[in-house]
Amino acid sequence: MNNIIYIFICVCNAGTWVTASAHIITAVIGSGVLSLAWAIAQLGWVTLFTSTLLADAYRHPDLGTGHRNYTYMDAVRAHLGGVKVQLCGLAQYANLVGVTVGYTVTASMCMGSVRRKKCLHAEDNCHVSTTIYMIIFGCIQLILCQVPNYHKLSWISILAAVMSITYSFIGLGLSVAKVAAAQLNEGAEVTTTWPTVSEAQRLWKIFQAIGNIAFAYAYSTVLIEIQDTLKSSPAENKTMKRASFVGISTTTIFYLLCGCVGYAAFGEDAPGDLLSGFHQPLWLLNVANVSLAIHLIGAYQVFVQPIFSLVESSCRQRWPEVKFVTADHQITIPFLGGTGFHVNCFILVWRSAYVAVTTVLAMLLPFFNVFLALIGAASFWPLTVYFPIEMYIARAKLPKFSFSWMGLQALSLACLLVSLVAAAGSVEGLIQSL
Repeated sequence: MNNIIYIFICVCNAGTWVTASAHIITAVIGSGVLSLAWAIAQLGWVTLFTSTLLADAYRHPDLGTGHRNYTYMDAVRAHLGGVKVQLCGLAQYANLVGVTVGYTVTASMCMGSVRRKKCLHAEDNCHVSTTIYMIIFGCIQLILCQVPNYHKLSWISILAAVMSITYSFIGLGLSVAKVAAAQLNEGAEVTTTWPTVSEAQRLWKIFQAIGNIAFAYAYSTVLIEIQDTLKSSPAENKTMKRASFVGISTTTIFYLLCGCVGYAAFGEDAPGDLLSGFHQPLWLLNVANVSLAIHLIGAYQVFVQPIFSLVESSCRQRWPEVKFVTADHQITIPFLGGTGFHVNCFILVWRSAYVAVTTVLAMLLPFFNVFLALIGAASFWPLTVYFPIEMYIARAKLPKFSFSWMGLQALSLACLLVSLVAAAGSVEGLIQSL
């Protein structure tokens, strides 16, 4: 078994800062770029700082030659131990499952938007159901989920990252065009509608905006797993820090541009999804929605792979003698000179069942994204801030009440308050949606 694990590691740990950056951009931009037209991103530096701390937790105790921690839970177990391991797992995997269901809902809405906008232009009041698009999305994931690990998914993440940049540029371009048109029509001033809302409603919207900003930057749930795909030379933590800088810098640029220009275009009428605020040109909006759907296909894979890895490794350890769980079967493709691939029956059944369940949940709960905002708010502080800081304190052996210790605890407390107000805003939004 150890030899098999060693071979698996040698094959999988061949990633570079380029593939890691693609994974990060795929994971991060899709989490919230189009919802930031009403909230200017401010927490990027926090995520960048804590991600560097988390990258150093990949090996223990030595940063260069220590034992590898293949998952976030492994890192917490090595540095902190105790009940914190279970709390980390609960927060991480609840978030990952929620994201996969939420992405199914969002992707189906993007696919349906293409048909819906066509109906609007034809002045046809046709009803567009997202159910069929959820099934299509699920069928695509049934195929892609048979890809064994992150390393084999690098091309999907690169494609998804390109798609995310594509629809972000389209949203940005349409917002600039709207601002320019308003200036031509109204002079130098852009006029917007200022809806009448109570002070309480405005406060709840501010809380929801803070939650959007926090959740939009959260990729710590998959950082360690992405880092596990990197080559050991140069050191994984150095490569991951570079990838984090590239990924966060790229997404921050898009967040600031889409947030500022989107707000300039719509004012307080800014929609939750920037693209939904436009109706022309139809072909460009279709390109944007299709790009968004393709991106979410790749993003789904980035977030689902840690779930697959946890279940499959646990089952192999629990039932090492059961052939259904451990045995691979060679499948030869006819007329290709003996070329084939390996199939594990348990992996085939389990992954297919997971995709089917998440697809059914998405169909039963088409408003699931409201729940997803709450899940994201609840998991932001522990996964993005608390555990990276606590692991760094344990590794560096910082004395209590030292200057560095108090500074890190102050940052953790501030981010806890962010999570709490974001969760409060999400609960209020859930109540309003229901």
